This record gives sequence, structure tokens and C-alpha cells, in this order.
Amino acid sequence: MSYPLTRVLALLELLQTHPGRTGAQLADRLGTDVRTVRRYASRLRELGIPVESDRGRFGGYRLARGYRMPPLMLTNEEALVVVLGLLAGERLGMSTTAPAGAGALAKIERVLPDPLRAPLAAMRDTLSFTTGTVLAQAPEAGVLLTLAQACRSGHTVGLRYRSWHQEHTERDVDPYGVVFHSGCWYLVGHDHLRDGLRTFRIDRIASAAPGAATFTAPDDFDPVTHLTASLARTPAPWQVEVLIEGPIEDIARRLPRTIVTLTATPTGILMRAQAAQLDSVARLLASLEWPFTVRSPDQLRQSLKDLAQQLTAAAERPPEPGHGQALP
Repeated sequence: MSYPLTRVLALLELLQTHPGRTGAQLADRLGTDVRTVRRYASRLRELGIPVESDRGRFGGYRLARGYRMPPLMLTNEEALVVVLGLLAGERLGMSTTAPAGAGALAKIERVLPDPLRAPLAAMRDTLSFTTGTVLAQAPEAGVLLTLAQACRSGHTVGLRYRSWHQEHTERDVDPYGVVFHSGCWYLVGHDHLRDGLRTFRIDRIASAAPGAATFTAPDDFDPVTHLTASLARTPAPWQVEVLIEGPIEDIARRLPRTIVTLTATPTGILMRAQAAQLDSVARLLASLEWPFTVRSPDQLRQSLKDLAQQLTAAAERPPEPGHGQALP
């Protein structure tokens, strides 16, 4: 019996891009009938490709889960996107392990044709970033994938966790979301041990095991908002309150949400923050173009005065001889 090779390969492409389509749908796309689709699927199985099918009126065809199709086929644009993603992930500290990223990049370069490999290698060697590489604490890949799957499926996970002061605990958590921020991976969810919302550093999770219990996350819960707000409330020596006279939307874009909270009041936008050093708060406020009034602490006023004196001294410092002269 003859099996047109192009149609068999076309069926394989459809199974990769549109899993679960019925025999009738596949037949319509291939321009043939359902019986022929069934023969094409059998031919793929004979070639060692695990094609699964569901019987019944609404049954469909798909490739077995976890099956990987060699070789890697990428267009020029797709290859560029993958390479840029790997490079950016390494720069931002998003990679779970450095060898994995380097290995993936090496494999991609190996299977690319020469006309595409050379330009992408040039991109890798010449690409620069305006920010330095983040020295991230990489989580274990299996833990990260388990948490992501539990977030999507709504299943409670059992964690073995090590706190920042080396306390080891076991707890059940309803995972609401995974967030990457400033070189660290975080899990946000309801902690059954403490009976409340908690944030966990994923690199401190020794193991994560999905459980049978299910949960429903609160409506409109935003893991990013919760994480940034909780980081802003982290205890620090100085409790800062400053009233800023400006639009809250513009102020929010200028001030990092991880260190400040903003509240609209009748007299302006109240900025609250906890700071380890007041000098850094003074520099942050000096970068704003809106008037502001310091409410507390009084020591912040002196830090602003010291900064003003430093800037005045720098502005009045004369140039060295031979420097700063106007060109003829």
C-alpha cells in the first residue's frame, strides 16, 4: 500500500502543532478521508513515532507526552529569539543552572546551518547590556517546575524549607504564583503552618512534593503586587515618611515598589519606606522633580542638607588647568 510521504509528514506536523484534533479535522486539513488519516497514523507508529488516539465520536490524535521530535527545526527569526532569550536569561540571573543554559546554546548552534550559525555567534559575542550580570541564587529545576505546575493546577504542595537564619521546617503551601525579582525566585502562597500569606525564596526550598488537596486562589490576587509590598515592609532601622506633591502614576514609575509604598492623601502622595541608610533615601528624593516634605525621621533632613552641600561643592569646584576650556 502506498503512503504519500508528504502527507504523512504533514500529519506529523499537524500533530505537533495542533494536538487533539479529530480524524475528521485532520482529514479536512490533509484533503483526504478519515480512513486514510488512520492509515497515516499507523505508518507513523511503524516508524517509531508514538501516535496516540482516543476512540469515539470526539476522539482525537496526539503525540505521546514527553516525546521529542528530532531534529530541531528553527527559522532564522525563531533561532534569534531563542539565542537572545538564553543570553538575556543568563544576564538577568533567571537561569536555574549555568551549565544548562550554556549546554542549550551549544546544542542549538550545533544543529544550525552555517549561514545562520555565524551571525548568531556574532550576536552572542558582541551583544552588550546596560546593566551588569545579576548574581542570582539559582533554584533547583525540579522544584521550580513542580511549583509552577501546582500553581496552575491548584494543588497544595509540601515543602521542606530553610529560612534565612537556618531554621528547617516542613509545611504545606497553597501556591498562588512564582515571581522572579532582582535575581531571586520567589513563591507566593498561603502557608498552612503559619495560616497566612507568605513569601518563600525558592532557592531555600530543599524539596517540593505535590499533594492531593486542592485550593482556589483568591479572586484578583496579584503575586507581584504582594511580593513587592512585602519586600517594602521588610524591617529596617529607619522608618521614612515623605509627602510628595505630584501625580501618583508618575511617582510610582520613578520609585521602586520593592522599597516604598505610596498612598494618595488630600495634601499629596504619602511615601512610606524602611531604609538601612538615610543617605540612599536622600539621593532617591533628590532625583524627583516634585516638591516634597519630610515627615519623619528628622535625621533625613540632615542627610538632604549634606547631599545639597556635596552637590554645591561639586558645582563650585573649578576645572583643572587645560580642562573644560572652550574649543576655538
